[in-house]
Formats: sequence, C-alpha cells, structure tokens
Amino acid sequence: MSDEEQQREARGERDFEEQLRELLAEDAYTIRPSPAPYPAIRRRGVTERRRRVAAAGAALVTLAAAPVGAYALGGGERAGGTATNPTPSVSASRTPSPTPSPTPSGPARPATAGQLLDGITFEQAADGLENCLAYDRSGVHRPGDPGPGTSDEYRILLAMRSTGDSNATGDGMFVVAAREKSKEPGEALMCRVTDGETQGVSGFIDDSDAIPDEGPVYVNPNVGKLYQQSIIDRGNWKLPFRWGLVGMVEPSVAEVRVSYGDSSGVAALDHGFFVASGVLNQQVTVAPHIKGYDAGGKLVYDSDDDKYYPRALP
Repeated sequence: MSDEEQQREARGERDFEEQLRELLAEDAYTIRPSPAPYPAIRRRGVTERRRRVAAAGAALVTLAAAPVGAYALGGGERAGGTATNPTPSVSASRTPSPTPSPTPSGPARPATAGQLLDGITFEQAADGLENCLAYDRSGVHRPGDPGPGTSDEYRILLAMRSTGDSNATGDGMFVVAAREKSKEPGEALMCRVTDGETQGVSGFIDDSDAIPDEGPVYVNPNVGKLYQQSIIDRGNWKLPFRWGLVGMVEPSVAEVRVSYGDSSGVAALDHGFFVASGVLNQQVTVAPHIKGYDAGGKLVYDSDDDKYYPRALP
C-alpha cells in the first residue's frame, strides 16, 4: 500500500471516529434518559385508580375462590394512595395472630361515643387494634418499612360489627384507627377481627394531594370494605347490614351528611376525618351519597359531582 493510500485510510478512520462521537452525543439522551417524573406519575396513577375503582369488584370475584378469611384485606404492606399499591390478600392458612404484648398506653379515644357501635366498648376496640398491630408486625414488610408501630400512636376512629358473607364467613368486628404519629397525612389502619383472630389488615392514606381537582371531602377507595358485602352476594346481601364510611375532610368543611339506602345521618368529625355509619334494611346498588357543608351551611361538596367517587357498587 502506498503512502498516499495509507494517509487516505487514516483520514477515513478519523472521520469515522468523529462521526461516531457525534452520533453518540446526539443519542445520549436516548441511551440515558432523564429520571422519571415521580410526582406526575403518582398523580396520574391515583387519578386513574379512582376512575377505575369499580374494577375492584373483579378482584373480589378472584378472592372468592381463595380460602375463607381473605375478604380483600391484606397483611403486611399497606395500600396507599394507594390505593396506589394493591394490598395482597390473606388466606386462612396463615399462622394465628400472635398474642399482642401490653403497651404502656393505648390508643386515643374517638371524638364521639357514636363512633363505637353495636355495643363495642373502647376497651374492646383497643384490644382489637392491639391484635391487628401484632398481626401486621408478623407479616412481610418492604426493607426500610418501619412497620405499623404501637397502639399509642393511633386514635380509634370506628369500631362496628362486621357481617359475614360468602367470601368471609362468620360475623366479627371492624376496627379503623388513624395513625396520628405518622409522616403520611391521613394514614389509617383498617382490620377485621373474628373470634379474637385478625383476619387481615389493610390501610389507606390521604392521597388527595395527588389529584389537582380533588374536592374538600375525600374517600379512599379501600374503605369500600366497610359498606359492601361480597360481590358474589350481589343482590342478595344479608340484612340488616351494619355499614360504615370513613374519609378525610379539609378544615373548611363543618358538616358532612351521608345517606345510604334507607339510612342517613350526620357524620362525626374527628381530627380531619369524617366517620359515618348506619344500618341497611334494603338491598342497594349505589354507594353512599356524601354531602359536605361549610360553617355557613353552603354545600361545598357533593359526591354525585365527584368524577373520581365510585357511585355504582361493583
């Protein structure tokens, strides 16, 4: 090869290297994209979850094939904004709940006596919470998860009887408690106890900040367990049926009224939560209707106008 040919080949290699560097520089963003915008993704996820929350009924059909006791309540991890992360079901084959160890002090009392229903005393509700926390501690948690904490971090929001259905036989008790010593706003725990054994634990947080146009009253989809029976019993619920509803309210809301089937009433307001309950004597097909009013009596929220609130039952 002549000197001239060698020089041409060397120039060609240099040109190729320069073009390759330019291509790599131009494609750098494609090869290594910028970090995902987590807040935006979370907001879209929460919004979409609330739009499709009625699809939870399909999940209940699957749960119906699981061992008795699943009742769509999970163990270990919580469902957050959950509702952002679905809660795994719990089968009856899980080891019995460990006996809760005594704590120096227990949970705070609810704001009103009407939040303890069906003859359930505060002491019984507190014992139920202890049992649920012990059960939750025995589950599997993500690395870094501090766990459910102790009962003195909580305030009892609601205790009521739970009606057994085809997916969770046997009557028991629901306990809902807000975790006041928490970094997550509106964090609450919800569990079902039957014959002294916790059947499952789930939870929710106030993820309304992820929805720009959310109203002053917010209901996390997870609490549907409190006012629904199994989807496989649709149209054939056991009556009378004790139902409950827990949600969050902004300080501007002075009163919340809830109607459900043939029952209605004014909800209790408790440290940023509202708690409603009643007894159904007729079959229903739509979810509880919620209205919020300010101190002047002006309607500031109507669930019928909330595009994220699931009005139809699964």
